[in-house]
Amino acid sequence: MTSTPHFDLFRSRAEALAEEGATVDQAPFDDEGDHGYDGEQLDREERSALRRVGGLSTELEDVTEVEYRQLRLERVVLAGVWTEGTATDAENSIRELAALAETAGSTVLDGVIQRRQRPDAGTFLGSGKAAELHDIVVAEGADTVICDGELTPGQRRALEDVVKVKVIDRTALILDIFAQHAKSREGKAQVELAQLQYLLPRLRGWGESMSRQAGGQAAGGVGIGSRGPGETKIELDRRRINTKIAQLKRDIKRMKTGRDAKRASRKANEIPSVAIAGYTNAGKSSLLNRLTGAGVLVQNQLFATLDPTVRRAETPDGRPYTLADTVGFVRALPHQLVEAFRSTLEEVGDSDLLLHVVDGSHPDPEGQISAVRAVMAEVGGDRLKEVIVINKADLADPEVLMRLRANEKHSIVVSARTGEGIDELRRLVAEELPQPEIPVDVLLPYDRGDLVSRLHADGDVVSEEHTPEGTLVHALVHPRLAGELTPYAVEPAASR
Repeated sequence: MTSTPHFDLFRSRAEALAEEGATVDQAPFDDEGDHGYDGEQLDREERSALRRVGGLSTELEDVTEVEYRQLRLERVVLAGVWTEGTATDAENSIRELAALAETAGSTVLDGVIQRRQRPDAGTFLGSGKAAELHDIVVAEGADTVICDGELTPGQRRALEDVVKVKVIDRTALILDIFAQHAKSREGKAQVELAQLQYLLPRLRGWGESMSRQAGGQAAGGVGIGSRGPGETKIELDRRRINTKIAQLKRDIKRMKTGRDAKRASRKANEIPSVAIAGYTNAGKSSLLNRLTGAGVLVQNQLFATLDPTVRRAETPDGRPYTLADTVGFVRALPHQLVEAFRSTLEEVGDSDLLLHVVDGSHPDPEGQISAVRAVMAEVGGDRLKEVIVINKADLADPEVLMRLRANEKHSIVVSARTGEGIDELRRLVAEELPQPEIPVDVLLPYDRGDLVSRLHADGDVVSEEHTPEGTLVHALVHPRLAGELTPYAVEPAASR
């Protein structure tokens, strides 16, 4: 087993930036001298309004009481199994797990990686290495071990028996972060559904919690309702969870109907849609704020924003379109979350253009691209026209940027923080959006100025002439507007 250095391996980017004299929340001036492009950031104030105060804990020492109490600021040791790839890949995975743990509110003390062909079926690490992990936990004073993978219920129990502290896996950690950051009613329902689906096969109990439930005069097995096997407490819990899961699925389905209605309204009005997708902390919300001034929360933190945000934007030539910011992805995103957030991710699959944001300063940007594309394929996003937006150009290595540009032909380099490349991105979006393609020649009476205005707003006006009878316009329009203009159609100018 190899042990990574304490702390320095797991410093967050916020600490690194602090050493360089910058701050995570710093918003530099853009070209116009406006440093407020991230909006009012009210969510940031709300999150920082409550802070932990040390030395006030009344936490019980009994572990059976702690298990179901509010999560405290935990001191964790990370454990990973390196089964494939290079040592750098394994370290990058552990670094990402450390960032996830910090986002969840934990203090990372140490991390270990073991080289194996496959995780041990019993204790994930193997009995000998699990014993070494116990010694590290004792030496560091940790109260939790986080494993970089999904543990079976048996692996979790066996490893807890060895290390003598709570053990959770990567999936449980990500679910906890989602539960902390979900704000909308739909987001909370989706996270709760994912948590219950994860919990259902992992229910466990001990002592009387496993005993049979009996009614009537149960003493001595006498009385009506006490005959027969009865229902165990764990069976009762499973039934309640299944009932709750069914209810949440119905609730989410009803919420999806409302979002579908809004999407249908936008499509009926021929408004193109652009979706922003990418790895978590790649800068999707910063890019949305830079393009629209949406004021979405921006933090140097994994999964800082979960709830999708749709904002109106305009191309440089004045054509409107919608810009949707979606939930971020991560390597090995828990399948429970993909299923629970499927209705939200469908917003991406129905878009006209996908802006795939990549962190150019990340140690493995190609791995980020592959992880995002794997999830996008599950919701139909692989069929969309895709533009790779390589973000954080101000922090990235120029050689990495050149390599990404060479590998991804349809790509652009930007910095949402400094504004570099944003104007070029706006022009590229305008070029890639669907263009009006139905030619019309219409003579509009002067009392139908509303249709002339719509032609300029939603179509591409080729020529316009004011005649005694009205406004003669030759333009390219979308199908719906072409139908509304049919009563005013005239012969094309070339044939007159």
